[in-house]
Amino acid sequence: MISVLFRDTRVCIRGLRAALRLVHWDLQAGVYALFYLAEALLIGAWMKRRDLQHLHVHFGGPVATVGMLTAEAWGISYSLTIHGPEEFYDVEHFYLRQKIERASFIFCISDFCRSQLMKYADPAHWNKFQVLRLGVNPQEFSPVSSRSTERIRIVSVGRLVPAKGQLILLQAFHTLLTQGHDIQLVFVGNGPDRQHLQQFVDEHALGNYVTFCGALNHDQTRQQLVQADIFALASFAEGVPVALMEAMAMEIPCVSTSIAGIPELIRPNIDGLLVPASSVEALAAAMDQLITDEALRRRLGASARSRVLECYNLPQNIQLLATAFEKCLAQRTPRDL
Repeated sequence: MISVLFRDTRVCIRGLRAALRLVHWDLQAGVYALFYLAEALLIGAWMKRRDLQHLHVHFGGPVATVGMLTAEAWGISYSLTIHGPEEFYDVEHFYLRQKIERASFIFCISDFCRSQLMKYADPAHWNKFQVLRLGVNPQEFSPVSSRSTERIRIVSVGRLVPAKGQLILLQAFHTLLTQGHDIQLVFVGNGPDRQHLQQFVDEHALGNYVTFCGALNHDQTRQQLVQADIFALASFAEGVPVALMEAMAMEIPCVSTSIAGIPELIRPNIDGLLVPASSVEALAAAMDQLITDEALRRRLGASARSRVLECYNLPQNIQLLATAFEKCLAQRTPRDL
């Protein structure tokens, strides 16, 4: 870091000016901006030693701030892949407009994601946005020949945080139990909301029906999916959940919420069931449909895998990504460099 200050003084000055333009004399924001600048100077020095002229950053939060400052300080181009949704909720805090203006190009994981960037960007920058979808390996997440024939097993994968709506899922599950269904709910993941969820389980005597597996590795998570009859994700806020793609690729019928990019992944009543976020009643009714109708589960599961194979196939989408990178890098303008 010290060597950068002495050897690349002009770089440091450009970076400092760029950081100060962001914060507008906000002291707390200025302190964070200086930390981001320090990281940017180190990244730029690392890139310079390797003769790298372009930086690509995933996500639009602080890591993208570092990427933008790296580009400003070192005079290189940079680009983004935006997932959302956090940066859409506080555009000023995340300097989203500035990042859009400075970026050479931006890949969006869904049409919804692109629409949110268009909402905040000058139309002159809309041509920077390109939708490139995520994916999973359909060979790794392949269908299971047979599932349990006893108690219906509902699995939910995700961090235990309020945005994932797990408390709504628990409430809907409790409703179904009171209706006499023989079901089990398994949570894969950990997080700060675990205590509240456990409290609900304890208060309603659900200990024999609800299992918290905690954070599992990739293979362990897949083993939980192998045993699933239904996959449920009751999120309030998402990008496009990879966990849903994995379950769909395994022909597990899914129920989720009609928010953000999820309806692009799951076509309602074709590839799965979608319900309004926050509605315990709608979620319970959708799960009741899947629990009581085995033919529906099979139909939705088969269609879900076909959807993944067509649009969310990781090997296929990697090739699309490589082609897009090659084209976008070739079209950079002098302003980007």
